[in-house]
Amino acid sequence: MTTADSELDRRQAAFQRWAPYFLLGLGTFLASVTSGHLMPLAGERLAGVVLVAVALVMLVWWDRSGRLHRGPNAVSVTYYVVRWAIAFALTVLNGFFAFFVVAGYYDADELIPGRKRQRLALFACSIPIAGAQTGGMPFRDRAGWLVFGGLLIANNVLLTVVKFFAEQQEARSQARAATITELEQAHEENAALQAQLLVQAREAGIADERRRLAAEIHDTIAQGLTGIIAQLQVVANSSDPASVKEHVGRATDLARHSLGEARRSVQNLAPEGLSYDGLPEALRKTVDQWSERTGVPAEFTLTGTAQHLHGEFSATVLRITQEALANVSKHAAATRVGVTLSFMDDEVTVDIRDDGKGFDPLALSTRTGTGGFGVDGMRARAERIAGSLTVESEPGFGTAVSARLPLVLHG
Repeated sequence: MTTADSELDRRQAAFQRWAPYFLLGLGTFLASVTSGHLMPLAGERLAGVVLVAVALVMLVWWDRSGRLHRGPNAVSVTYYVVRWAIAFALTVLNGFFAFFVVAGYYDADELIPGRKRQRLALFACSIPIAGAQTGGMPFRDRAGWLVFGGLLIANNVLLTVVKFFAEQQEARSQARAATITELEQAHEENAALQAQLLVQAREAGIADERRRLAAEIHDTIAQGLTGIIAQLQVVANSSDPASVKEHVGRATDLARHSLGEARRSVQNLAPEGLSYDGLPEALRKTVDQWSERTGVPAEFTLTGTAQHLHGEFSATVLRITQEALANVSKHAAATRVGVTLSFMDDEVTVDIRDDGKGFDPLALSTRTGTGGFGVDGMRARAERIAGSLTVESEPGFGTAVSARLPLVLHG
């Protein structure tokens, strides 16, 4: 409930509390001014004073203790009926006391149970009011009764119309209140759902970041260490000082390169090859370095017009190529490798082909026995940015890895 609604309820409660006092006082004042003409007999004036005193006592009692019995219930109905009877008697003595009868219009809903009984109470209040409007009761001739009947009908028609619009307004108010309550509940539910989604998004982000770091570390430290081990194995089996020096130098370069890549991966930066070169040049250098390191001839080909891709897409293409080449060096026993980068209207593809011994793609495991991420790791990288990865291979006929990614340019 708003502050304005609370203030309105407070004012309405104050009005219903003090209105009967005010109407009784107004009727008493006007009756006393006109008592010489409308209540010429001393007995009438005495009866009026007694009834006003009784009415005032009843109002005070209801205001102080009767609130404990607020209903509607039997006590409130009794209070309403007795107050109406006193007001009716006062109106018979002096028509100006009809102002006190009007109090029954304001609190019938609060004191009388049921809509039919409430309408009956309103009709009862209209009787002394119509009598006062006619000129006072009892009526001395037939014309007075006819006028009274007409005024009674007119008052009740007016009451019915006013009551109808009041009920319509109350229904609209209740509907608005129900709508506001539903909106508040929906807002609370949305807030709870949003908090839940934030938690889920945070957890998903943490899991995705763990996978990214795992893949990055695999691409940097694991592949670098594999290359270093290969160079050191050559050193261990060689007695030629020049060859030893050459392979130790390559192992040192690989260690430095892997260290730099590891630092950049942890900092969530692009691969080192993309720090200074575009994707085509970075791939060309990667292929050349891999060929020099493994001794397997490798060729890089660019088709289409090169575009400046978004950093994450360029890094994904480079990482997939590095992983595919690492798999070739470890498993394929190939004599020739080809890497093709193709830019098309709405996508970019990278194809890595070798003439090695091949394998059965259906027999792939999620993780290799050496701890690598293999084909599943490359596929996860591609799918993370709405791409796809396919592998075509057959034992004895080489392997072709193809990654297709959306063409998302650098902003």
